[in-house]
Amino acid sequence: MSTTEESRAHADDQARIQADEEPRMRADARRSRAKLLTAATAAFAENGADAPLDDIARRAGVGIGTLYRHFPTRLDLQAAVFRSQVQSVCATADELIVAATPEQAFGGWLRAMAAYLATKRGLSSALISALGKDSELISSCWMAMRDTADRLLTHAQQAGVLRDDVKPVDVLRLVHGIAMATEHSPEDTDRLLALMLDGLRARKD
Repeated sequence: MSTTEESRAHADDQARIQADEEPRMRADARRSRAKLLTAATAAFAENGADAPLDDIARRAGVGIGTLYRHFPTRLDLQAAVFRSQVQSVCATADELIVAATPEQAFGGWLRAMAAYLATKRGLSSALISALGKDSELISSCWMAMRDTADRLLTHAQQAGVLRDDVKPVDVLRLVHGIAMATEHSPEDTDRLLALMLDGLRARKD
């Protein structure tokens, strides 16, 4: 199977997983849920994992009762946002690996992942504290990110543009470190990612 076919198959798998997770609901209910996830993602990014739920409902243009029907607890909402963000980052990789060169796809995904990490603002810490780091949510999301990093890294290594000794976990740790280091100076993120990418490039003899 080609890299393009693998990417599309992976995207289909992700879509099926998401469909299985969401119960069948009316179109208006699906729209309300999507609006709540979008509003909660923005609120958590701006104000942290303890952002007021009534503010999230207002942002979504629904009543607080609608929010609780979809997400009975704050933890339910946090978990849904966390999972949807990870799925979005992984979906970005599927798009890049088809549309860009191996090096451009890898670099583009590094930036997408760094942007995701910059907006978490305590969300993962809150979930780990409540559910544990070995919970299904945390474990499955970590595996999805690692597998996505592995696909992009292998794609670039096979093209001869990245060093063969780099591992997926190395990539995740480096980007996480950059995201933490630039929390208060986001303007430095792209420069540090460029330095990181330069260090990972294959050297010509």
